[in-house]
Amino acid sequence: MKAENLNVLFYTNKAKTNQKGHCSIYCRITFNKVRKQFSTGNSINPKDWNSKKQLAESKQIDYTVLNGQLSLIKQKINNIYFKLQIENVTIKVDDIIDSYFQKPSKKEDSVISYLNKDLDKLKKLIGKDLKQSTWNKFNYAYNDVASFIKFAFKQKDIPLNELNLNFLEELEYYLKTEKNNKQVTLNKTIQRFRKPIKNAISEGYLDKDPFLMYKASRVKKEIIFLTSDELNKLENYSFEQTRLNQVRDLFIFCCYTGLAYNEMVNLKSENISIGFDNMEWIQMKREKTSKQIAIPILPKAKYILNKYENSLPKLSNQKVNSYLKEIAAIVGINKNITHHIARKTFASTVLLYNNVPMEIVSELLGHSNMTITQESYGQIVKEKVSDAMINLSKKMNDYGKP
Repeated sequence: MKAENLNVLFYTNKAKTNQKGHCSIYCRITFNKVRKQFSTGNSINPKDWNSKKQLAESKQIDYTVLNGQLSLIKQKINNIYFKLQIENVTIKVDDIIDSYFQKPSKKEDSVISYLNKDLDKLKKLIGKDLKQSTWNKFNYAYNDVASFIKFAFKQKDIPLNELNLNFLEELEYYLKTEKNNKQVTLNKTIQRFRKPIKNAISEGYLDKDPFLMYKASRVKKEIIFLTSDELNKLENYSFEQTRLNQVRDLFIFCCYTGLAYNEMVNLKSENISIGFDNMEWIQMKREKTSKQIAIPILPKAKYILNKYENSLPKLSNQKVNSYLKEIAAIVGINKNITHHIARKTFASTVLLYNNVPMEIVSELLGHSNMTITQESYGQIVKEKVSDAMINLSKKMNDYGKP
């Protein structure tokens, strides 16, 4: 920004003349064609005001003090402007006037400043209501927003009230083209960015929700899971290497419990108890959502627990996934199998394909709400309904045939 964009002008407001014939001296600030004015608190006979020289002049009255006061006002305004320039924020006339009258600075109401304060708040929750890995994800997202602001605005920060639909659309375009993010990744970034902005709205920093008209491009997730045939093939295969048998057992165990890797690793004997139905249940807290889950131990999961005397082998997630690729190749399963596929198999092949209702599937998976389950597995239910209707249609076509 260039200094000449700022103009400070003093003028007399003749519309407000007192009984002595004096009128108020106003200060008008013009910046980027936007004007704001305020009263200096001084008054003068309009005949004594030289608008060209911006001075009070009279042969009868000494205006040295008045001219000095006006000079100090102009100097103070210029100092405020240069200070805002150094801070490298978007400058508005209101910012200059607010600083002049020592109103609360709007610098704290800027995007990156607000995001940093949110990160500080979240950091205090690590180990309580928040995991370090979750904090890291918010940190990454906020860093992406900061890099976008530098890229698009050539500034370190911009005011919160400049957030709008265009900002979000340009942010999405930037993440897609400059950062090479896939749609699912950039959706997560913008989703995490939305959280503190909601707080900013509730705290009065924003009058309107910039996300109100924003619609993220939906990504259709392909749910990969093992079919009944693939699951049976894996269960009945005997590997020569002990490590492959162990990893297969861990995978099968999670195919019948739906436990995520960390939940499987942290499973202890005290997490297993007899329920009201005299069945054994796994009782533990879902690590991702902190939701308490209760999962009945099906016979095949119980068999594996007994095999290892309720103490499952401990292997790193990296090794498990590496060995699963090897296992898939040996068994002849043409799918990219990871440990997480076991959880998908539990929901799909073990539960939904055995007519377990969606709300029970959601509860057993420990999802925070039903919508997550429906979005992830709704297509599987549709396919199952389609298969049932095709079979019904065949039966009806065959009805009455000899």
